[in-house]
Amino acid sequence: MDLFESAHRTGSGVPTPGDNAPLAVRMRPRELNEVVGQAHLLNENSPLVRLIGDDAPATSVILWGPPGTGKTTLAYLVAGKRRFVELSAVTAGVKDVRAVIEDSKRRIATGERETVMFIDEIHRFTRSQQDSLLPAVENRWITLVGATTENPSFSVVGPLLSRSLLLVLQPLAGSDIDDLITRALEDERGLDGKITIEDEARAHIVRVAGADARKALTLLEAVADAAARADKVITAEITERTMDTALVAYDKSGDQHYDVISAFIKSVRGSDVDAALHYLARMVVAGEDPRFIARRLVVLAAEDIGMADPQGLVIAQAAADAVSFIGMPEGRIPLAEATTYLALAPKSNRSYNAIDAAIADVRAGRAGVVPDHLRDAHYAGAERVGHGKGYTYSHDADHGVANQTYLPESLAGERYYRPTDHGYERAVAERLNIIRTMLGRDK
Repeated sequence: MDLFESAHRTGSGVPTPGDNAPLAVRMRPRELNEVVGQAHLLNENSPLVRLIGDDAPATSVILWGPPGTGKTTLAYLVAGKRRFVELSAVTAGVKDVRAVIEDSKRRIATGERETVMFIDEIHRFTRSQQDSLLPAVENRWITLVGATTENPSFSVVGPLLSRSLLLVLQPLAGSDIDDLITRALEDERGLDGKITIEDEARAHIVRVAGADARKALTLLEAVADAAARADKVITAEITERTMDTALVAYDKSGDQHYDVISAFIKSVRGSDVDAALHYLARMVVAGEDPRFIARRLVVLAAEDIGMADPQGLVIAQAAADAVSFIGMPEGRIPLAEATTYLALAPKSNRSYNAIDAAIADVRAGRAGVVPDHLRDAHYAGAERVGHGKGYTYSHDADHGVANQTYLPESLAGERYYRPTDHGYERAVAERLNIIRTMLGRDK
């Protein structure tokens, strides 16, 4: 099969796999109603539904979503009976893209419809490679379906994005993964009812798979092969042995899930780095979504460390970005680094307290009137109503601090931020005292 030949496909456009194909391929949805977890894209009048069918318009699409959420499947469904060519941005270049475009133009000249070109990981294409697609998309010589796990606003060039329909796929919920496991166990394309699974083993696969349907079915196939050589029952023991990971006890109600993450956060907050790493290890081994762990660390860095070590938030965000970029199992390393740094960092929740106090005042009606000299003076007529009058430009004042009123009159003298003497915040407190004195707010 060369670059321009498509695999045998069903009427819907989805390839018909052989019996030896991976379970994830055999269970690929053949119709739109088999797609799980994307209800926001599947309602009757949605743009996606209008793109599927023999008379669908030649509209190019960018599919943005996490791995294993159905981007490739949707590409096949959009293609329908049209010729389908799949390229990977990792291995394909401009020469490959142009070859598909020229071939599609020749086919159009003979009365065929345009080719659907599916480019997986399109964010990996350089700007020049993406630019090479523009004329073909503009003139509808091809229908482009690009898949990306990266935000297209940053990873896809603007002209290409503006000529395409952007569809955002949501992460699959645990219930979606559970439904896929049930379908794979029972469907004739899958295990055809020949294998059963215990609840504990099923729950573990759902946890480890996270939001990734492909990963879930790959794991299921591995443990099913092991179970087929035993009693044809997928047990927790078989799952543990086959997946080479300890079956950490997260009970079905989810209490253990919340207990462990709670203990993790409280250990970091309490500066016990060893306990924090222990709970991190439990979550990693149990297959907790690493992005969930990273998000909690980012929140903790802002809430519990704050100005005592502002670098903590930078470290936490860098770990979150790294986990998203490299995935697991390597993602455990930046998570451990961030956990260690944050656990050992000085702690302060004063910025957290400050914003909550300010919000409470606003909600209580203590907003007050913005002082005239701080109001916008960049419009015609502002001077006539006194807006901006008397404002002192801070850079023209001694030490860059202009002694003038900033808070509304009703809040004069209010202090929301009350720094500690922990870590860097000690220096912040000293500077703040000087600034408040210069502003006449030292009392």
